[in-house]
Amino acid sequence: MSASAPRTPAGSARDRILDTAFRLFYAHGPRGVGVDTVIAESGVAKATLYKHFPRKDDLVLAYLDKVDQAWFGALCAAARNAGDDPRDQLVGMFDALVGACRREGYHGCAFINTAAESPTGGEVHARTVEHKTVVRAWVTDLARRAGAPEPELLARQLTLLLDGGLAGGVLDGDPALAEAAKRSARALVDAALA
Repeated sequence: MSASAPRTPAGSARDRILDTAFRLFYAHGPRGVGVDTVIAESGVAKATLYKHFPRKDDLVLAYLDKVDQAWFGALCAAARNAGDDPRDQLVGMFDALVGACRREGYHGCAFINTAAESPTGGEVHARTVEHKTVVRAWVTDLARRAGAPEPELLARQLTLLLDGGLAGGVLDGDPALAEAAKRSARALVDAALA
Protein backbone atom coordinates (compact mmCIF):
# COMPACT_ATOMS: atom_id res chain seq x y z
CA MET A 1 0.00 0.00 0.00
CA SER A 2 1.40 3.40 -0.91
CA ALA A 3 1.87 6.04 1.76
CA SER A 4 -0.67 8.32 0.08
CA ALA A 5 -3.50 5.77 -0.03
CA PRO A 6 -5.81 6.03 2.99
CA ARG A 7 -6.05 2.95 5.15
CA THR A 8 -9.54 1.51 5.46
CA PRO A 9 -10.40 0.24 8.93
CA ALA A 10 -11.38 -3.44 8.84
CA GLY A 11 -14.79 -2.70 10.34
CA SER A 12 -15.69 -0.21 7.66
CA ALA A 13 -14.51 -2.54 4.87
CA ARG A 14 -16.67 -5.31 6.31
CA ASP A 15 -19.60 -2.91 6.59
CA ARG A 16 -19.12 -1.75 2.98
CA ILE A 17 -19.04 -5.34 1.80
CA LEU A 18 -22.15 -6.23 3.76
CA ASP A 19 -24.03 -3.08 2.75
CA THR A 20 -23.21 -3.75 -0.90
CA ALA A 21 -24.22 -7.40 -0.61
CA PHE A 22 -27.45 -6.38 1.11
CA ARG A 23 -28.38 -4.04 -1.73
CA LEU A 24 -27.39 -6.45 -4.51
CA PHE A 25 -28.70 -9.65 -2.92
CA TYR A 26 -32.05 -8.07 -2.11
CA ALA A 27 -32.46 -6.74 -5.65
CA HIS A 28 -31.15 -9.78 -7.56
CA GLY A 29 -31.02 -12.68 -5.09
CA PRO A 30 -27.79 -14.13 -3.69
CA ARG A 31 -27.49 -16.60 -6.54
CA GLY A 32 -27.83 -13.79 -9.11
CA VAL A 33 -24.86 -11.82 -7.73
CA GLY A 34 -21.29 -12.99 -8.02
CA VAL A 35 -18.62 -12.31 -5.44
CA ASP A 36 -16.67 -10.31 -8.04
CA THR A 37 -19.61 -7.93 -8.38
CA VAL A 38 -19.74 -7.42 -4.60
CA ILE A 39 -15.98 -6.79 -4.58
CA ALA A 40 -16.18 -4.27 -7.44
CA GLU A 41 -19.15 -2.38 -6.06
CA SER A 42 -17.91 -2.28 -2.48
CA GLY A 43 -14.46 -1.07 -3.55
CA VAL A 44 -12.51 -3.65 -1.54
CA ALA A 45 -9.82 -6.09 -2.56
CA LYS A 46 -10.70 -9.72 -3.10
CA ALA A 47 -8.47 -10.67 -0.15
CA THR A 48 -10.40 -8.27 2.07
CA LEU A 49 -13.73 -9.82 1.18
CA TYR A 50 -12.41 -13.34 1.78
CA LYS A 51 -10.82 -12.26 5.06
CA HIS A 52 -14.25 -11.27 6.38
CA PHE A 53 -16.34 -13.83 4.46
CA PRO A 54 -14.29 -16.92 3.54
CA ARG A 55 -17.20 -18.43 1.60
CA LYS A 56 -20.03 -16.84 -0.32
CA ASP A 57 -22.43 -18.64 2.04
CA ASP A 58 -20.81 -16.73 4.93
CA LEU A 59 -21.70 -13.49 3.16
CA VAL A 60 -25.23 -14.69 2.43
CA LEU A 61 -25.71 -15.68 6.09
CA ALA A 62 -24.47 -12.27 7.24
CA TYR A 63 -26.90 -10.67 4.77
CA LEU A 64 -29.76 -12.73 6.19
CA ASP A 65 -28.76 -11.74 9.73
CA LYS A 66 -28.90 -8.09 8.70
CA VAL A 67 -32.30 -8.59 7.04
CA ASP A 68 -33.53 -10.41 10.14
CA GLN A 69 -32.54 -7.51 12.38
CA ALA A 70 -34.30 -5.02 10.11
CA TRP A 71 -37.48 -7.01 9.39
CA PHE A 72 -38.04 -8.58 12.81
CA GLY A 73 -37.23 -5.21 14.36
CA ALA A 74 -39.86 -3.57 12.13
CA LEU A 75 -42.45 -6.19 13.08
CA CYS A 76 -41.78 -5.74 16.79
CA ALA A 77 -41.83 -1.94 16.51
CA ALA A 78 -45.11 -2.00 14.57
CA ALA A 79 -46.64 -4.27 17.21
CA ARG A 80 -45.45 -2.02 20.05
CA ASN A 81 -46.79 1.06 18.26
CA ALA A 82 -50.24 -0.56 18.21
CA GLY A 83 -50.42 -0.33 22.01
CA ASP A 84 -50.07 -2.61 25.01
CA ASP A 85 -52.88 -5.04 24.17
CA PRO A 86 -51.49 -8.19 22.51
CA ARG A 87 -54.69 -8.42 20.47
CA ASP A 88 -53.94 -5.02 18.92
CA GLN A 89 -50.29 -5.95 18.49
CA LEU A 90 -51.25 -9.01 16.42
CA VAL A 91 -52.89 -6.68 13.94
CA GLY A 92 -50.48 -3.78 14.39
CA MET A 93 -47.52 -5.86 13.24
CA PHE A 94 -49.05 -5.68 9.75
CA ASP A 95 -48.10 -1.99 9.65
CA ALA A 96 -44.54 -3.27 9.06
CA LEU A 97 -45.86 -4.98 5.92
CA VAL A 98 -47.61 -1.79 4.84
CA GLY A 99 -44.36 0.15 5.25
CA ALA A 100 -42.29 -2.48 3.44
CA CYS A 101 -44.62 -2.64 0.44
CA ARG A 102 -44.46 1.14 0.03
CA ARG A 103 -40.66 1.24 0.03
CA GLU A 104 -38.90 2.11 -3.23
CA GLY A 105 -37.19 -0.96 -4.65
CA TYR A 106 -39.40 -3.40 -2.75
CA HIS A 107 -38.66 -6.99 -3.83
CA GLY A 108 -40.61 -9.02 -1.27
CA CYS A 109 -39.34 -11.18 1.55
CA ALA A 110 -35.59 -11.68 1.43
CA PHE A 111 -35.99 -14.95 3.34
CA ILE A 112 -38.58 -16.42 0.99
CA ASN A 113 -36.58 -15.25 -2.03
CA THR A 114 -33.35 -16.72 -0.67
CA ALA A 115 -35.01 -19.98 0.37
CA ALA A 116 -36.39 -20.41 -3.14
CA GLU A 117 -32.90 -20.41 -4.63
CA SER A 118 -31.10 -22.34 -1.86
CA PRO A 119 -30.74 -26.10 -1.63
CA THR A 120 -32.82 -27.64 1.13
CA GLY A 121 -30.63 -28.85 3.97
CA GLY A 122 -27.89 -26.27 3.44
CA GLU A 123 -26.86 -23.60 5.94
CA VAL A 124 -28.50 -20.79 4.01
CA HIS A 125 -31.82 -22.59 3.65
CA ALA A 126 -31.70 -23.55 7.33
CA ARG A 127 -31.22 -19.87 8.26
CA THR A 128 -34.32 -18.90 6.28
CA VAL A 129 -36.35 -21.57 8.06
CA GLU A 130 -34.96 -20.46 11.42
CA HIS A 131 -36.09 -16.88 10.78
CA LYS A 132 -39.63 -17.96 9.92
CA THR A 133 -39.72 -20.22 12.99
CA VAL A 134 -38.62 -17.39 15.30
CA VAL A 135 -41.21 -15.00 13.86
CA ARG A 136 -43.96 -17.61 14.23
CA ALA A 137 -42.91 -18.34 17.84
CA TRP A 138 -43.10 -14.62 18.62
CA VAL A 139 -46.56 -14.35 17.03
CA THR A 140 -47.63 -17.49 18.94
CA ASP A 141 -46.57 -15.82 22.18
CA LEU A 142 -48.58 -12.71 21.29
CA ALA A 143 -51.60 -14.90 20.46
CA ARG A 144 -51.23 -16.76 23.77
CA ARG A 145 -51.03 -13.48 25.69
CA ALA A 146 -54.08 -12.22 23.79
CA GLY A 147 -56.02 -15.25 25.06
CA ALA A 148 -56.35 -17.23 21.83
CA PRO A 149 -57.65 -20.73 22.59
CA GLU A 150 -55.38 -22.11 19.81
CA PRO A 151 -52.43 -19.72 19.72
CA GLU A 152 -50.31 -21.90 17.41
CA LEU A 153 -53.12 -22.04 14.85
CA LEU A 154 -53.71 -18.29 14.96
CA ALA A 155 -49.96 -17.65 14.65
CA ARG A 156 -49.77 -19.97 11.66
CA GLN A 157 -52.69 -18.19 10.00
CA LEU A 158 -51.26 -14.73 10.63
CA THR A 159 -47.75 -15.60 9.47
CA LEU A 160 -49.15 -17.20 6.32
CA LEU A 161 -51.07 -13.99 5.71
CA LEU A 162 -47.93 -11.95 6.38
CA ASP A 163 -45.85 -14.07 3.99
CA GLY A 164 -48.60 -13.91 1.39
CA GLY A 165 -48.66 -10.14 1.74
CA LEU A 166 -44.88 -9.97 1.33
CA ALA A 167 -45.08 -12.02 -1.87
CA GLY A 168 -48.23 -10.37 -3.18
CA GLY A 169 -46.76 -6.92 -2.71
CA VAL A 170 -44.16 -7.80 -5.33
CA LEU A 171 -46.54 -9.53 -7.71
CA ASP A 172 -49.25 -6.87 -7.61
CA GLY A 173 -46.99 -3.88 -7.12
CA ASP A 174 -49.84 -2.35 -5.14
CA PRO A 175 -49.29 -1.33 -1.49
CA ALA A 176 -53.08 -1.57 -1.00
CA LEU A 177 -52.55 -5.32 -0.79
CA ALA A 178 -50.77 -4.83 2.54
CA GLU A 179 -53.73 -2.82 3.85
CA ALA A 180 -56.02 -5.67 2.77
CA ALA A 181 -53.78 -8.13 4.61
CA LYS A 182 -54.05 -5.99 7.75
CA ARG A 183 -57.87 -6.01 7.50
CA SER A 184 -57.79 -9.77 7.03
CA ALA A 185 -55.56 -10.08 10.11
CA ARG A 186 -58.11 -8.10 12.13
CA ALA A 187 -60.85 -10.51 10.98
CA LEU A 188 -58.74 -13.55 11.93
CA VAL A 189 -57.88 -12.12 15.34
CA ASP A 190 -61.49 -11.12 16.04
CA ALA A 191 -62.75 -14.57 15.03
CA ALA A 192 -60.12 -16.40 17.09
CA LEU A 193 -60.70 -14.28 20.19
CA ALA A 194 -64.50 -13.97 19.96
